[in-house]
Amino acid sequence: MENIFILTHKDSLSKARTGIIKLPHGDVQTPAFMPVGTNGTVKALHHSTVDKIGYNLILGNTYHLYLRPGLEVIKEFGSLHEFSNWNHNILTDSGGFQVFSLSAFRKIKEDGVTFRSHIDGSYHKLTPENVVDAQIVFNSDISMCLDVCTPPTISEKEAREALELTHKWAERSILHRNKFPEYSGKLFGIIQGNFFKVLRKESALKISELDFPGIAIGGLSVGEPFSVYSDMLAHTVQYVPENRPLYVMGIGTPEYILEAVENGIDIFDCVFATRTARNGAVFTPNGMINLKKIINEFSRDPIVEGCQCTACTQYSKGYLRHLFKTKEILGPMLASEHNLTFLYNFLEDIRQSIQENRFVSFKNEFLELYGKKK
Repeated sequence: MENIFILTHKDSLSKARTGIIKLPHGDVQTPAFMPVGTNGTVKALHHSTVDKIGYNLILGNTYHLYLRPGLEVIKEFGSLHEFSNWNHNILTDSGGFQVFSLSAFRKIKEDGVTFRSHIDGSYHKLTPENVVDAQIVFNSDISMCLDVCTPPTISEKEAREALELTHKWAERSILHRNKFPEYSGKLFGIIQGNFFKVLRKESALKISELDFPGIAIGGLSVGEPFSVYSDMLAHTVQYVPENRPLYVMGIGTPEYILEAVENGIDIFDCVFATRTARNGAVFTPNGMINLKKIINEFSRDPIVEGCQCTACTQYSKGYLRHLFKTKEILGPMLASEHNLTFLYNFLEDIRQSIQENRFVSFKNEFLELYGKKK
């Protein structure tokens, strides 16, 4: 198994850790948040802006890119990096979550999943093998194997059936990926098991024994209470090795990030930061605020004093409110940049607190202040 993770420090009072993930387009300092670039772009932002903030790992979506612009287009450009003019690392998910959440017409069999496009209704099929093929076309720095995503309401019997298929697909994904030694991207396996602890343990042990250089934990933050998320995460990480980078899929709010970091998670992603920004909601140390509110109408203050984003260094909350009320495109652009800047700085602070063995106190102090809206 290829070792791509270097542990640099472990917090003395928790499982929180700092490290380095060695990837084809540069090292990633962890813990790290990944902005989501579903269609090959982080919505409302230039890639140069994302780069300037400091990010060197973003996420793309195999399902959406497979459907549009399609593999032939990206192959013609040479890679997703070349196509989108992003010179750093890209993680692409397998498309499995989108198939199961966006397609009302899908059929799961052992060989793969057939689904209808949400764009034009055309039929397509994803298999463990062609999902790897697609991500090789993208030249993804981290690629994900195809898994079976399940809703939180199913029975244990149904969850077990899905899990067994996920494990078979994981084995097939590795076998197929190994046919392409020239591909430098790293294939991650995905732990599933729904909300059944016995299945979570079984999946964690199975995926850990396979030859994946990194491991993702799927099926969390899908609408369950925070206490259930916390419990299932802590239960799952008991059974995964410490020598590989760990990725929790789909989390991006401070409280969820802090809980993940405390359990030894290294990377995470979510659309929350940019999606809420496009609706005028922005991060502050005191919690999220809505720029559209009347309280901001005459405010000359920045969103966050000392923040170095364009919104905070050049504009007032009063002007930003005006942009959103008049539906000017600049509003979502500035708010998106602010939210990603906030999270980048937040992760820098987290890494420093771990290095100084004070992560637990940092977490408690942050959460005590967060939510106290001005």
